[in-house]
Amino acid sequence: MRKGILSLTAAAAALALGLTACGGDSGQTTTSSASATGAATEAAKAGKIGVILPDSKSSARWETADRKYLEEAFKAAGVQYDIQNAQNDKTAFQTIADQMITNGATVLMIVNLDSGTGKTVIDKAKSQGVATIDYDRLTLGGGAAYYVSFDNTKVGTLQGEGLVKCLTDKKAEKPIVAYLNGSPTDNNATLFKAGYDGVLKPKFDAGEYVKGPEQSVPDWDNTQAGTLFEQMLTEQPKIAGVLAANDGLGNAAITVLKKNKLNGKVPVTGQDATVQGLQNILAGDQCMTVYKAVKKEADAAAKLAVALAKGEKPTASSSVKDPESGQDVPAELMEPQAIYLDNVKDVVADGYVTKEELCTGDFAAKCTEAGIQ
Repeated sequence: MRKGILSLTAAAAALALGLTACGGDSGQTTTSSASATGAATEAAKAGKIGVILPDSKSSARWETADRKYLEEAFKAAGVQYDIQNAQNDKTAFQTIADQMITNGATVLMIVNLDSGTGKTVIDKAKSQGVATIDYDRLTLGGGAAYYVSFDNTKVGTLQGEGLVKCLTDKKAEKPIVAYLNGSPTDNNATLFKAGYDGVLKPKFDAGEYVKGPEQSVPDWDNTQAGTLFEQMLTEQPKIAGVLAANDGLGNAAITVLKKNKLNGKVPVTGQDATVQGLQNILAGDQCMTVYKAVKKEADAAAKLAVALAKGEKPTASSSVKDPESGQDVPAELMEPQAIYLDNVKDVVADGYVTKEELCTGDFAAKCTEAGIQ
């Protein structure tokens, strides 16, 4: 899985050919041999960066977006890096971290599977003098040097507001709202819920909406989400809205709603602006998703990692308080965006998904109707 590692021999060969040494495969010509020499020298001085992604099942983004954007940023900076995916295996997560540290990583960026495992890895890294970055998910009590993510409470707020908008558009009266929360071991899921509770709880308290069944989905597992939602619908057949914490959970609910001929009638939320989620919106089966411009998140994290690998001490634009340790963690937080049918085109225009990926088969006509170029 190790990619982009630049050897001195490769660097010398690249310089001889007048190429920029940027992971060895950029193929871009340089205008100055002096600048190429400087870049190679900086790359040689910089340490190695290790990145551990969580899985590829809970959301497609980890492999289709985060890996791609991080690789691009590291290659552009000319640093050595290793990106691996733990595939939701806590033992593998720790083994990968140990291997990265043994192989000379001086910076470790992780998306934890849970705070306990994440803290164990961070503690080990810190004891070896390895700088640490929490990427996307804060490791509670972990004490990472930096945290890079989105404003996750805002993500939940947008989901709550989205469900209210969609229920209002359907002129729903005292709708029963079900919750499919994210994994109970993911701090982000806690933040998302705080956000949408902030919007929906006042509705429940005022009697405008009725709180329906609620379940947290272990490990963001979409199969379990489908089983849980089927049980919810059996328990409460008049569910009129579903607050699903991401597109995968949303699609699990939509699959059950289709079986009961309720898709399109019961608004469902999502998150991550996946191809599947956007197609569900185009089809009218999902009311909204939350787009998180992962490239901005990856670029911000890569910038910090590269600086740390070069022995610098970068500053962050803000901080978040770790609710477990009470410490303020230097942070970079990106802004999320609500996506409905009328602005699905924004996600395509931003390059997060392509028209070719999204507008396949029956979705071609729907893309045209949605103004997707």
